[in-house]
Amino acid sequence: MDPVPALDEPLKKVLGPATAKVMAEHLGLHTVGDLLHHYPRRYEERGQLTHLADLPMDEHVTVVAQVADARLHTFASSRAPRGKGQRLEVTITDGSGRLQLVFFGAGVHKPHKELLPGTRAMFAGKVSVFNRRLQLAHPAYELLRGDAEETVETWAGALIPIYPATAKLESWKIGKALQTVLPSAQEAADPLPGPLREGRGLVTLPEALLKIHRPHTKADIEEARARLKWDEAFVLQVALARRRHADAQLPAVPRRPRPDGILAAFDGRLPFTLTEGQRKVSEEIFADLATDHPMHRLLQGEVGSGKTLVALRAMLAVVDAGGQAAMLAPTEVLAQQHHRSITEMMGDLAQGGMLGGADDATKVVLLTGSMGAAARRQALLDLATGEAGIVIGTHALIEDKVQFHDLGLVVVDEQHRFGVEQRDALRGKGKQPPHLLVMTATPIPRTVAMTVFGDLETSVLDQLPAGRSPIASHVVPAADKPHFLARAWERVREEVEKGHQAYVVCPRIGDEEDGAKAKKKSPEDEAEKRPPLAVLDTAEQLTRGPLAGLRVDVLHGRMPPDDKDAVMRRFAAGEVDVLVATTVIEVGVNVPNATAMVIMDADRFGVSQLHQLRGRVGRGSAPGLCLLVTEMPEAGPARQRLNAVASTLDGFELSRIDLEQRREGDVLGQAQSGTRSSLRMLAVIDDEEVIAEAREEAARIVAADPDLERLPALRTALDALLDEEREQYLEKG
Repeated sequence: MDPVPALDEPLKKVLGPATAKVMAEHLGLHTVGDLLHHYPRRYEERGQLTHLADLPMDEHVTVVAQVADARLHTFASSRAPRGKGQRLEVTITDGSGRLQLVFFGAGVHKPHKELLPGTRAMFAGKVSVFNRRLQLAHPAYELLRGDAEETVETWAGALIPIYPATAKLESWKIGKALQTVLPSAQEAADPLPGPLREGRGLVTLPEALLKIHRPHTKADIEEARARLKWDEAFVLQVALARRRHADAQLPAVPRRPRPDGILAAFDGRLPFTLTEGQRKVSEEIFADLATDHPMHRLLQGEVGSGKTLVALRAMLAVVDAGGQAAMLAPTEVLAQQHHRSITEMMGDLAQGGMLGGADDATKVVLLTGSMGAAARRQALLDLATGEAGIVIGTHALIEDKVQFHDLGLVVVDEQHRFGVEQRDALRGKGKQPPHLLVMTATPIPRTVAMTVFGDLETSVLDQLPAGRSPIASHVVPAADKPHFLARAWERVREEVEKGHQAYVVCPRIGDEEDGAKAKKKSPEDEAEKRPPLAVLDTAEQLTRGPLAGLRVDVLHGRMPPDDKDAVMRRFAAGEVDVLVATTVIEVGVNVPNATAMVIMDADRFGVSQLHQLRGRVGRGSAPGLCLLVTEMPEAGPARQRLNAVASTLDGFELSRIDLEQRREGDVLGQAQSGTRSSLRMLAVIDDEEVIAEAREEAARIVAADPDLERLPALRTALDALLDEEREQYLEKG
């Protein structure tokens, strides 16, 4: 008997180099263990064995029968005009009736050699009718030799696993490869501690692997899935629990605000009271800042819930305690905007060292890649000397040249736009690890927060500040009802006549580079799906047509930073009526006078992105209006998505819908790091209970045994999960 290959054995030694190469390149499978964890996507049933006398139409059947006769015919057809077309007709019988099988073209050679009269075999295929006779076209078949009874049982009753496959490697070839490595499943070390597994009635890992790849019944599949989901949730939660534990061991400087310092002065000048939510979240943050290990907190809040104010108060608390705070923004436009709004909120408290600055004032500096050399030099100097208590910037903050006097807090805005290395590089700039506050305006369902940001404590701001107005949202079906679109432009004019402003959002820019890409499409593509509407074309059509006479300007990501800033300043100052833009306005743009937004080709945006965009209107005292323009048909999934956005302003509900429509890999930010999702069986949205329970168990186990010395199999599973790329994926949390 051949020795069973070990789980870490490279596939090329077991399967041969050609198959192994395709598996590595196209499916990311390198070892026997990887292949065992490549689970079937679904299962086909071959159908129970059926008597030929009572075959159902249009169903997949499996029959056991004997070949009565086989005839090869040649015929002329459009493909084989000279009578070279071939058709093999095989008649089979099982004593209860007869059935015809047909094979065409190149597919006739193998059955012609194998299906000789008198041969017994199993045939599986879909029953159809031709010339008023039942037939199976190109059935799969397995010749019966030797112990026929056993073969019939295993072959016919089996649930056939259908694997995630590639054009280079069909599902059944993957199935054959799995047949080769399946004995190795017995060697699989079980990462779940025995008491946990038994307490939850889960099967062992070797049993789960056998049942997922070779189930005899549907109950087998359920048992295997339940077990494998637990593995994924548990190993991931242990990794996160160990990170939280390790972070808690790091030293950090406690930062407590002075009772009569800059924070107290700032609070004393606020023209409004904080919402209950803002107060509660601020207390959570201040409690974290006062401890001697680094805060790791995720602050998620609806668009416009006042996250920036909460973050600013945290930064002022750190300045009070003699430290510096850095706010990292994903784009220059956003960094400039944060700088502007924070200096405005602080007034003379932001004029440290200047004439007219308040007693407790500090300096608030901006650092971006496009700054002039002199301004940049001054900003770097202010950071190194500690003159600047607060710095706001893009990833220019991370460069080697940037030195801080005493970095105490890092605030990362819009976490999902930042990679791993950037966050680590900024963390490394403190003498001791700085406290970390991560902010996102994309509401994250609880399970995803537990899975993706599991090493962060979570705070949620779900109240809108007083004075915020509701936003009415409507879908505008431009193709079915063109007069609705005409009415949309009338609504924009009405808002402008009332002294308000509007946004028009388009999916692309429309300059030459985009145009060149669009031209390469085939005529079929063009007919099938026209290119998305572009900012530059739309702005021109609106200026000439429905919005003629209004002050229309454009904004997009490829404009030079100074031009972008100038446009935003003009819009904020009310000198532009309608801003036609790409999604550069998605985060952070705050113009309270803008009340209307028209999103063109709204079906080309994700649910969460539409929610983010919509949050740019209704920021003042006048109600907001968001019109989602689409040409998609009423019954399609795109329209259902848009109807969902129009029907609720609840970002958490929408993010749930969004995630249900996206792959899990995207959910886990896997697309960003380019690795396959480490979740193959676990569905983040559906398996909330498993994730929550696994998190509790993981926290308990790590608290008792942080290095998992008593659980070597769990450590092995963890090492497999945390190969280099997965390690990065967790770092992103």
